[in-house]
Amino acid sequence: MDTFSHAFWGRGLFGYRGHPWLALFFGAAPDLFSFGILILVRLTTFQFPTEAPPIETIPWWVFVNYDISHSFVSAFTAIAIVSRFRKDLAFAMLGWPFHIVLDFPFHTREFFPSKIFWPLWDFTVDGISWGQPKVWLPNLAGLILLYSYRRGLWTMRKNDPI
Repeated sequence: MDTFSHAFWGRGLFGYRGHPWLALFFGAAPDLFSFGILILVRLTTFQFPTEAPPIETIPWWVFVNYDISHSFVSAFTAIAIVSRFRKDLAFAMLGWPFHIVLDFPFHTREFFPSKIFWPLWDFTVDGISWGQPKVWLPNLAGLILLYSYRRGLWTMRKNDPI
């Protein structure tokens, strides 16, 4: 799934309890902690790729960061720690494991399969690439439905005379 979709899913599902920007961030966070850092490194070294780099040219640390950030073990450990002190923030952080739920079936084994139980288990699925229309069209439709639903609820509450 693309990073923007992840961010919007995070905000739409977990940002309605008072922390919409935090939910947006945590929806995108797993990609930001792996590919986002790589993009920043490449920008600071004036490397401006116009397409996805060949997998063998991606630095080793991107794979490590990807495994850490795309693991339910890492996500739920962090959320459990935060929830001991701030349950409101922990709810917004649920965009992180939802990101993993979306990535798991939509990454192939050839390009960054999600090891959802890393470091306990390297289990992956050879999924359908998220770049195919049969994946991104329902993704876009789902986001439109989610935000239409949220907008409808917001409008109903705003117009509620009670």
